[in-house]
Amino acid sequence: MSILIHPDKCVGCGKCRVVCPGSLLWKEKDSNKTIMKYPDECWGCTSCLKECKFNAISYFLGADIGGNGTMMQVEQKGHELHWHITEPNGETKVITIDTRKANSY
Repeated sequence: MSILIHPDKCVGCGKCRVVCPGSLLWKEKDSNKTIMKYPDECWGCTSCLKECKFNAISYFLGADIGGNGTMMQVEQKGHELHWHITEPNGETKVITIDTRKANSY
């Protein structure tokens, strides 16, 4: 599995479920919160991560891509995306991207 859903932060808005291209995110019956129905089939596309405005989803950066077990969350403020990278030791780094310039080469 490449994502982790934090039930304590999920508000049940369902936006992540709508954007999941694999239809892997489902509504929990009792709470309306999101759960990962088929974790082994997650592609790690991060669509849900980018859509969640409540930091309820973390992306696992595995060792195969140099992450060594770090977790990433995304926060959007206006035109800026703030990528919060948390190392296994608890240290957090923030990468800020201006979405208006994200595709300039």
